Amino acid sequence: VRRSPFPNSKTVIVYRRSDIEKKAEEIWGSKEKLEKEKQKRENRQKIDAIRDKILHKTFGRLRHREIKPKEEPFIFVPGNEPQNPKKIFQHGTGQVVMWAVSINAGNFVLKTIAWLYTGSHSMFAEAIHSAADTINQLILAYGIKESIKEPDKIHPYGYTNFRYVSSLISGVGIFCIGAGLSWYHGIQGLLHPGQPESLHWGLLLLGGTMLTEGATFIMAISQLRKDSKIQGKSFWQYVRRGEDPSSNVVLLEDFAAILGVGIAGSCMAISHFTLNPIPDAIGSLMIGCVLASVAAFIIHTNTTALVGRSIPVDKQISISDELERDRMIRALHDVKATDMGGSFVRFKAEVDFDGKEITRSYLNSQDLDVLLTEIMMIQTNEQVEAFMLLHGENVIDMLGSEIDRIERNMKKKHPEVRHVDLEVL
Repeated sequence: VRRSPFPNSKTVIVYRRSDIEKKAEEIWGSKEKLEKEKQKRENRQKIDAIRDKILHKTFGRLRHREIKPKEEPFIFVPGNEPQNPKKIFQHGTGQVVMWAVSINAGNFVLKTIAWLYTGSHSMFAEAIHSAADTINQLILAYGIKESIKEPDKIHPYGYTNFRYVSSLISGVGIFCIGAGLSWYHGIQGLLHPGQPESLHWGLLLLGGTMLTEGATFIMAISQLRKDSKIQGKSFWQYVRRGEDPSSNVVLLEDFAAILGVGIAGSCMAISHFTLNPIPDAIGSLMIGCVLASVAAFIIHTNTTALVGRSIPVDKQISISDELERDRMIRALHDVKATDMGGSFVRFKAEVDFDGKEITRSYLNSQDLDVLLTEIMMIQTNEQVEAFMLLHGENVIDMLGSEIDRIERNMKKKHPEVRHVDLEVL
């Protein structure tokens, strides 16, 4: 019975190769018969391989479904979100994103009607802004859906970084579509000015869209505050680091939308009262600058997260200090604590273990009188070797058990630490 390397079991049964070979000879009657059976199976495998190769060339690649255990996958998402993938858009960040999709789609329709009715450059910029927001939030929804997929052989740490990927794409979309078209239309307004018409209807529609944008803005703030409390961080620190990229994008897009509506309304009003179309065109350029600034922030935070950033220094020092207080550890070297996305951390360190303490822990688990008797009975070099091999192996097992204990304690005190690599120096 050996210590298990798997988290769902404490021990595994390991058999010696010599014992397995001896048992196989007993089953088959003799070593010659055993070798004959092995040869037969090897030939069968070769024939099967040739047959599969022929079928592959003839009918294309055969796909075999892998049978997976019927158990709930572990999902790397913040603790306040549901564990059931089917309900991911009914609570938390998923709900915020879906509300934002619905509201921005409605705002796009209203702003487009207002632009067609008034011909305002600022209104066109706002319509494009809402269209870009709708598309980007659909991309965010796809990222959330993909991020909750369970880890597999190809992606052993899961798909949580999909949120950062989708948010990064959203940032690029805001810059290219939102800011780019707003600047283009604003420049066209300066080069070919035309007086907007019926601006009072446009202003009325802008007021309505500001209320709807404000609703999703408040929802995003509420969700981010809730998540930041769970993570033990301040609201602004949580937003700056982009801990929840999906809610972050909704928050920033809605902030830009509210600011853009204010700019569009002000510039349209100035153009209306002064009978000068230039302020309206300038409003489109200003909205483009707001969108570009928001896009730059989103791109920066998500790029940093995808590249792989360290957790805050004070948090890393706190975890390292707790480990070094363990009596089994002399010192830690080359500590790396990386934010892996999805509110979980990977911790890696080179550990200088105290060999005397490990050995003392092993001796405490043994009957010293029996051990002394075994030592007194040693007469030959072969007996010395057998004694050292037995207890040396057990000491190594004790080291493994202590590493498991240290990792369990770390994960218990710091739930965000999901992967721990303690390498023995």
